[in-house]
Amino acid sequence: MSVVVVGLEHRRVPLDVLERVAVVDSELAMVLTDLRQRENLSELVVLSTCLRTEVYAVVDRFHDAVFELQEFFAKRAEMAVEDLESLCAVRFDDDVATHLFSVAAGLESAVLGESEVLGQVRRAWERSDGEHASGPVLAGLFREAVRVGRRARAETAIARGATSFAHAAVRMAADRMDGGLAGRAVTVVGAGAIGSGILGALTSLSGDQRPRRVVVANRTVARARVLAESVSSPEAVSTVGLEELPATLVETDIVFSALDVKGPLIGVAELGAVSRAERPLLVLDLGVPRNVEAAAASLAGVTVLGMDELREAVSRVTEERHAEVDDVLAIVAEELDRYRAAERGRGAAPVIAALRARLESLRVLELERQRSLQRGLSPEDWAKIDEASLAALAKLLHQPTMLLKETAGTPRGQRLVEALRALFDL
Repeated sequence: MSVVVVGLEHRRVPLDVLERVAVVDSELAMVLTDLRQRENLSELVVLSTCLRTEVYAVVDRFHDAVFELQEFFAKRAEMAVEDLESLCAVRFDDDVATHLFSVAAGLESAVLGESEVLGQVRRAWERSDGEHASGPVLAGLFREAVRVGRRARAETAIARGATSFAHAAVRMAADRMDGGLAGRAVTVVGAGAIGSGILGALTSLSGDQRPRRVVVANRTVARARVLAESVSSPEAVSTVGLEELPATLVETDIVFSALDVKGPLIGVAELGAVSRAERPLLVLDLGVPRNVEAAAASLAGVTVLGMDELREAVSRVTEERHAEVDDVLAIVAEELDRYRAAERGRGAAPVIAALRARLESLRVLELERQRSLQRGLSPEDWAKIDEASLAALAKLLHQPTMLLKETAGTPRGQRLVEALRALFDL
């Protein structure tokens, strides 16, 4: 058995393809159920962030499993498998841990060192575990990845400054508005991780830079209220349901939309309900898939910015963090060595002990059965038989034991461990 990750990410895949393959929270259970029915996939975790969708899996036959995962992505992307194949990144065995640790540390994000991805990694595993799709191999891998991400941010300056898409988006909006955000009316659509980050960034601005009014719109008003009450100045934040969004947008100067939905939620009807000649509207669409209908960008007085513009902006914001990359890579390398050593200890030793116990149990049972059949042998004879069977069992186990110890922590060792577990029902 092997561990693989197959996925699509922002560095090599067009945004429109990333939008189609993105797995929103409401469909995650269905996606995991679908993947679990594939013949070669056992443990599963789906990690879908704003610019990345990946499936981590423990698999039986590597090539067949990779094809099944590429087929899954091709169906969501509405592409032929052979066309999607060049866009998919495929990693296996040791490279999976290297990649996931780097993702959790923020090294693979469009915003270098961003804070949101760490929570997304943790929640991806928790959701998979809650759907009974994960297992001990991926649980150990994801727990370590979260720990590595926390350590990287605690021990280096990789997360200094605007550490997330949310903070970068607020900064970009301020740069786009004449006079910044001071005195503006802002609406935040969505109370998830990015919406929470945006609200936190807005309410943490100094008094002379802070918006005049902030409204949080969400499907569930109660969740929006919880979010509003969690910030430093809850009295400055009001909440509405999505059914009140059109009326709210009439009185809005800036919209940040970060809802986890499959398809546009904000369209021409909502944004064009009032003339914008006197009051231009800036919309930052942070949804993947997009939250805002494409035609809305053609409305007079309405400016729509999306992930492409945000990626360009944050690449300038985070230039100073590149000096921290080597230190984070050193942490990742150190933690990989520790993780692999721990996996060696967990992998081979328990299986060797279980195999010895299973065969010893069979040896003792067979001796007892023979004692009832061979009544003419003396206690001394049975002692010699017992000694001889022990020696034979030790010789039988010697080679498998040595091979498991020598290959522990390697892909081959993992496959041998899984084979023994299956053969002897360990």
